[in-house]
Amino acid sequence: MSAPAAKPLPVPDQDSAGFWSAAAEHRLVVQHCDDCDADQLFPRLICTRCHGHALRLRPAAGTGTVYSYTVVRRAPSPAFAAEVPYVVALVELAEGPRLMANIVDCVPGDVHIGMTVRVWFDDVAESVSLPRFRPTAAP
Repeated sequence: MSAPAAKPLPVPDQDSAGFWSAAAEHRLVVQHCDDCDADQLFPRLICTRCHGHALRLRPAAGTGTVYSYTVVRRAPSPAFAAEVPYVVALVELAEGPRLMANIVDCVPGDVHIGMTVRVWFDDVAESVSLPRFRPTAAP
């Protein structure tokens, strides 16, 4: 019997290391530009709005709404086979940026555009936590 396939884990780089460090501490952060007052995700070298460099990470509320989603019914690799069906959603955070994440703790058929959600951190490996979202209210 072979070992189950391993899921890919984030590989932080110089721009995203602070985001992933915060996630490991169960904190959601967004990158903020002090030049134009815009928030963005994922962290980048420059602001995507004004191309400024006055960037810092700041805490996010951890709440948002489902902007778009899909239900995955066919695993993209053997590592995900035990989880189908599952939801991959584009969550619009209260701060404005959108984050791709799973919606968990509900039936995939209950997910809908506009559903309010709250972040939850899934500890998937030592020092690695992934932000996922749960519905804030029963459907």
